Amino acid sequence: MICVKEAIVVEGKYDKAKLSSLIDGVIIETKGFGIFRDKERLEMLRWLARKNGLVILTDSDGAGFLIRSKLSSAIPPEQVKHAYIPDILGKEKRKHTPSREGKLGVEGMESQVLLRALKRAGVTAREEASAAPPLTKADLYALGLSGKAESAQKRKKLLAALDLPGWLSANGLLRALNAMYRREEFFALCQELWKEET
Repeated sequence: MICVKEAIVVEGKYDKAKLSSLIDGVIIETKGFGIFRDKERLEMLRWLARKNGLVILTDSDGAGFLIRSKLSSAIPPEQVKHAYIPDILGKEKRKHTPSREGKLGVEGMESQVLLRALKRAGVTAREEASAAPPLTKADLYALGLSGKAESAQKRKKLLAALDLPGWLSANGLLRALNAMYRREEFFALCQELWKEET
């Protein structure tokens, strides 16, 4: 398993499951063409790209290239790396019939092929992840970011400080925070932000 600094973008949940067995890092799905309508997810991808960079790993079919093109036009090129899989005819084990173009997607690729594609794209290795648990909704509540009278104001201040969109949902915020911070780092950041208020 390799630890990857950049966030990796794939098309769907089966691609994400396949990649999760190979890398330790942030993997975000576009939910296929859902990325064309999901402004919150696209904004989160922009934020992840600014913080640590992004690797786009889509299928080698027409749909994959459309999604890659959409992301490439929405994110500055210096923040994006492109990983490409080869054209291999076949079908994934879970499917009854091949895709329209008859090519294997990310989920159907051999592990070595995916790792080679990521290395060719220039992914950056990072230190092993700590064993610290991820942030949870209970943590957001404990920090006063949800469920309390002043939560909306605190959340707004936090989102502004992190350069995140103000309309990010609790789930979106949690995904972004777990992608960028270890639990103890985030608690320290909040402590600094709230200290400025007093």
